[in-house]
Amino acid sequence: MLKFAVLGLAFAVSAQAAMTKGFNQLFDAVVRIDVREVAFEDGAKRFSASIGSGVILSADGLILTNAHVASPRAVELSVTLASLERVSAKLVGWDHWTDLAVLQLDQAEIKRRGLKFTHAEFGDSNRLFVGQTVYAVGTPFGLTRTATRGIISNNNRYFEDSNGVNGYETGAFNTWLQTDAAINPGNSGGPLVTEDGKVIGISSRGYLGANNLGFAIPASTAMRVVQALVHDGVITRSYIGIVPSALQDLESFYALALNTGVLVGSVDPGSPAARVGLRAGDILLAINGAKVDGRFPEQLPPIQNLIASAPIGSPITLTIKRGPQTSDYTVVTEKLESRVGEEWVLEKWGLSVRKVSRTFARVNQLDDSTGVLVIGVQPGFPADVAGLSRGDIITKINQQPVASLEMIKGIHATYVAKPEPVLVEAQRNHQVSLYVLKP
Repeated sequence: MLKFAVLGLAFAVSAQAAMTKGFNQLFDAVVRIDVREVAFEDGAKRFSASIGSGVILSADGLILTNAHVASPRAVELSVTLASLERVSAKLVGWDHWTDLAVLQLDQAEIKRRGLKFTHAEFGDSNRLFVGQTVYAVGTPFGLTRTATRGIISNNNRYFEDSNGVNGYETGAFNTWLQTDAAINPGNSGGPLVTEDGKVIGISSRGYLGANNLGFAIPASTAMRVVQALVHDGVITRSYIGIVPSALQDLESFYALALNTGVLVGSVDPGSPAARVGLRAGDILLAINGAKVDGRFPEQLPPIQNLIASAPIGSPITLTIKRGPQTSDYTVVTEKLESRVGEEWVLEKWGLSVRKVSRTFARVNQLDDSTGVLVIGVQPGFPADVAGLSRGDIITKINQQPVASLEMIKGIHATYVAKPEPVLVEAQRNHQVSLYVLKP
């Protein structure tokens, strides 16, 4: 018996040593990310600095973080390694829908300076259970390489944030891990890990004013996003224009058995779904013959992913129940776009603008996606003096339709070189007015 006890103790010590080694390796792979980014606000460029966290995932220096930490707005990215050495990095790609981004350490700089780093490994987030011990590692309030301990409070939490990443939508295609491990400003992008140091989530946000309510993107989602961003730099998804809603407590109104179908909560105007006649209140029973179950909110992301994963421009057959009738509708997918378009500032006019996206045009019932949205006006500058204001949609300049940001940039460059009055046509509350920008 003594022999077995000694062997059991030796095994326990060995297992603990392995877990400690794995956690230490993870700890050395966590980095601080300093970001300097530009925003086009109030008719001028505004630069700001922020701090986030990340985790190195490969021997060639790929770093996973949040999209709200590192976005295309970043003009400078600096990474602090476990050795406290700072290295520059570049953005490989980002995906605001899941709030994830991938960076790449400057390999030439790493080699020239002889720097070393370790990398972490993903764990299986699908095997997590409520009550399991986890650690959030990152840079809360600038305190580099800090670990906080907690448990998995919920392993399948659903919420969708329509303004989650600098105004961009997020949360439609994944559920979240909820934890009571402390997640503070600066923790964003850092790993949520198990006791053996395996990355099972990426810390994203905490509820302000609440105690111990933090949320992370599961590793199962992060792995797919990383692979796509490294390969293509972007993630392309399909769109048909339906917004699904949970059916819970509504089945009796639609004469449905439990766990059958998903409610079409709304249909975007002018979308593929709207064009074939779908409308709010329809019940989606199947997609390409595969039955769907959207009784609970947590079941909605897989349904959205099923649509999003279809090739762009491909037909999808939707089986729809409307009243007592059940019919099939064929919808041709389009590319999913955010309502937030590319932004720019026309400094000599004191005007910040955003390209009107197809999604924005549909939501706001515009005729098409021609034009730019005014998102800021600087007091005293030509745009302000002329009477333009935030929310106006500029559709023409000097009687030319504004088809792209490049077009309006070109006109502005001509104005800078040779200031002359510019005629602007803009919509406000669906009414068209003319404005003259004077030097």
